Amino acid sequence: MSLPASVSAWLLVLLCAVSGAYCLGRVRRAGGAAAGEAVMGFGMALMAVPLRQHGDGWQTTALGLVFCAAALHALWLLRRGAHHVHHLVGSLTMVYMAVAAGYGSGHGGGLPALTGVLLLYYAGYVVLGGARLITTGATTGPALRHASGAWSGSAELTRACRLAMGMGMLAMLLAM
Repeated sequence: MSLPASVSAWLLVLLCAVSGAYCLGRVRRAGGAAAGEAVMGFGMALMAVPLRQHGDGWQTTALGLVFCAAALHALWLLRRGAHHVHHLVGSLTMVYMAVAAGYGSGHGGGLPALTGVLLLYYAGYVVLGGARLITTGATTGPALRHASGAWSGSAELTRACRLAMGMGMLAMLLAM
C-alpha cells in the first residue's frame, strides 16, 4: 500500500526541514559546511512543498538564486577539501530542479540524461552513506543523551542527517 502523493510530499518536507534544523544547530561547531547543509535542508523542504504549482515565477526564481549562491559558496569552500564537491553538486542539482520546475509545465521534468546521471550519483551517495552509517553505528554504539542534554555520537547524527538529505534529493529527482 502506498501513501497518497500529498502525504509523501509533506513527509519529505518534514524530513528536509528537520535535517536543516539539525544542521543549523551545528553551525557554531562546524561552521561553513553545516551552514551550507542547513540551507540545503531548508531549501529542499521549500522545494518539496506540494502546494506550489509548476511555473510559479517568484518561488522558482528565489530558490534558483538561493541555490546559485549556495553553489558559489560551495565553490569557495572547495579550497578547504574535497567534501565540498558534494555540496557543489547538491547546490547545482537544486538549481537544475528549480529551473526544471519553472519550465517543466508542458515540457517534461528536465533533461532525461542529466536527471539519470544525478539519480545515479544520489543513489550511490545514499547506498554508500547508509553503509558507512551502519558500520560506524556498529562500532561506536547508539547515540546516547547525556544529562547535560548533549548528544554523544553526533558524528552518527550528522551522517544520518546527510543520508536523509541524500534520500530526499533522490526522491525529488525521481519525482521529476
